[in-house]
Amino acid sequence: MSQANTLGELLSLPQYADRKPFDGRNRTVQDEVRANLVRKIKNGEELFPGIVGFEETVIPQLVNALLARQNFILLGLRGQAKSRILRAITTLLDETVPAMAGNEMNDDPLNPISAEGKAMLETHGHDLPIRWIDRQDRYVEKLATPDVTVADLIGDVDPIKAARLGTALGDVRSMHFGLLPRANRGIFAVNELADLAPKVQVALFNILQEGDVQIKGYPIRLELDVMLVFSANPEDYTARGKIVTPLKDRIGSEIRTHYPKTVELGMDITAQEAYRDDVVTIPSFVAELIEEIAFQAREDNRVDKLSGVSQRLPISLMELSSANAEQRALRSGDEPVVRVADLYAGLPAITGKLELEYEGELKGAENIAKEIIRKAAGAVYARRFASASTEDIEKWFEDGNVFRFPQEGDAGAAMKEARRVPGLMQFAAELGEGSSDAHRVSAAEFILEGLYGRKKLSRAEETYAAAEKETVRGRGGRWN
Repeated sequence: MSQANTLGELLSLPQYADRKPFDGRNRTVQDEVRANLVRKIKNGEELFPGIVGFEETVIPQLVNALLARQNFILLGLRGQAKSRILRAITTLLDETVPAMAGNEMNDDPLNPISAEGKAMLETHGHDLPIRWIDRQDRYVEKLATPDVTVADLIGDVDPIKAARLGTALGDVRSMHFGLLPRANRGIFAVNELADLAPKVQVALFNILQEGDVQIKGYPIRLELDVMLVFSANPEDYTARGKIVTPLKDRIGSEIRTHYPKTVELGMDITAQEAYRDDVVTIPSFVAELIEEIAFQAREDNRVDKLSGVSQRLPISLMELSSANAEQRALRSGDEPVVRVADLYAGLPAITGKLELEYEGELKGAENIAKEIIRKAAGAVYARRFASASTEDIEKWFEDGNVFRFPQEGDAGAAMKEARRVPGLMQFAAELGEGSSDAHRVSAAEFILEGLYGRKKLSRAEETYAAAEKETVRGRGGRWN
């Protein structure tokens, strides 16, 4: 669209040729979103790029709400991409829209709702200056906290402003507008809605039902054009929780989010979101193990189900594991390939994201995290080697042999140790992900961890002096 600088130039554009000031004809934000959504659906375009795993569940419900021009709320546990979805709706707005220059409420140049905007239009006429707002600037987000006030969201009387202008306190020109009026002609998102104080929730009744807001009890009616979207935790969003029931009743659609349904979907999300240096290689079996850890944690009875286990856990774990593999490679000069031991080095990515029940608290977050890694390794191993025989490996350990995996030395030294275990390297070759020593060592360590997770081997953690050979789990560990 051409970037007109004045109202007169705007009216010369074909799409505004039949418009006149104060004609009262507005295309609402909901109409705009709906029109662009319809166009995308007809053209077969991707509706919400970057949103993975919701194609058959959340996205269809979201599309229905948008086509119906409804406000909606996303209910879900932490780390379920609620904020990502809300922000993605901006892609359904027009690239730019015209607004009055020097006006804090983004007033439509042809149909202003504020007293200031109406006065500007009367004064300047066709010479009214125009500015253009990008779609990203039409999204306003507020994290709800108990200390948020009605003035923060809606507005309040500003005595200083009234004195400066020489107006009465009840004059609309003396009002200080909050976030909601400033989001006029855009999308206003409130995260964790139930954390708002009840009186602040009540202040949203009018905007949701009648489309206007009232400030400080004065008879001022601002007919805002705002699309309201919310997010909340399901446990808080109940009549017995922190939500005001009439507010719940006024929200058009209630859409439930969820964690990835399959490990494969989770892997796609983690690969998309995690940062790692391109020089680091993450074998597919390690990436699968990282994701399986999150799935096992969500099923563990010692982890609080109401808090959930965020998708940020595997993302952070992949980042820390990659960093540890890179650090080892920098010291040894080997190819940086992520191994199971690097996941144990990434324990801080797990322990910080687990809310434990009483039993879990007694055992300790780090011990719980290690047990979850073991279970996850066993699960991934079982999927990849469901019918494989490891009798030779098991028998070698049953005969009293002890195997220590060097961690800080070069991959060649680790390979030399691994070849002592009959059949281990041949079995590792079946994973088929690279022929270098670093890849083979990673595969061998995964197999041993998988057997340990399946309770076919035992492992003891050990600590050695710096001069001694370092073993698995950072400073210590052995399979026997």
